[in-house]
Amino acid sequence: MHVLVIGGAGYIGSHVVKALLDQKATVTVFDNLSTGQEINLFPEASFIKGDILDKEALLQALRKNVDAVILLAGKKAVGESMDNPALYAQNNISGMLNVLNAMLETHVNNLVFSSSAAVYGTPQYLPIDEKHPLDPMSFYGFTKLETERFLKWYHTLKGLNFMALRYFNAVGYDETGAVKGLEQNPQNLLPIIMEVACGKRESLNIFGNDYDTPDGTCIRDYIHVTDLADAHVKAIQHLMDGKESLSLNLGTEKGLSVLEMVKETQKVIQKPIAYQFAPRRAGDPAVVTASAAQAKAVLGWSATHSSLDNIIASTWAVYRKTV
Repeated sequence: MHVLVIGGAGYIGSHVVKALLDQKATVTVFDNLSTGQEINLFPEASFIKGDILDKEALLQALRKNVDAVILLAGKKAVGESMDNPALYAQNNISGMLNVLNAMLETHVNNLVFSSSAAVYGTPQYLPIDEKHPLDPMSFYGFTKLETERFLKWYHTLKGLNFMALRYFNAVGYDETGAVKGLEQNPQNLLPIIMEVACGKRESLNIFGNDYDTPDGTCIRDYIHVTDLADAHVKAIQHLMDGKESLSLNLGTEKGLSVLEMVKETQKVIQKPIAYQFAPRRAGDPAVVTASAAQAKAVLGWSATHSSLDNIIASTWAVYRKTV
């Protein structure tokens, strides 16, 4: 099985590549290295430097006897998407359409897509399952939902098989230390906490302390990236076996607030984390937790690496080397 991993030099992508290689798959990474890093490339995988806005480069990559594609190349910062929607429309929608159209031209019919819990918007009930209404609060979430809609039409009209994996909050690092690249200019909570712990930034901004939660800060469902990677491998096999196309949540069904993450990190790494409160960000709901029952039923998947101690310890093991 030959899998083209678009965005495979990034944080999540490199973990997905490792999981595929562990299963003896043939892997080609396609990445423009705008946020991905060469240090995250594995020698066992081929590498093509290319951009999803370059359809000809995609066609050349897909002509290398590819069986399936994993698409992880989307822009992903909620706040940035609200400030710069044009960037997100170009990359997450136009770029994605280039991938789909190139797949049709090269008769590659299996795609696993990196979607997001942001497609749901403000939760109407918790935990969120796949039947929850789809009403994004951010432009980022809108781009993910539009992509899923395109995928359903391409499946109906052209037979393109897909699995859209709706991530909640990806955290942690491979426990063996195989993935070494730190996220550049991170927008997510735990990497920023780690940068404060390492002295790379003075303090953490916590956006909003007046939400309707026990401590006033947002609550999220944090899932270890190794668990996410395992789900991608299972999703590819699901499609290769000719099974149904659908969208699935990936989460733990447990919530943790921003302040709780800060305090637990301080306990695990034995370092103080300076922080201050800042105004809420547009597009951030108060609480988001996932039901992963369907992923368990369809893929036989569950989150086995996502204990809070493992999430923090595996992340700190990488960041502490930079101190």
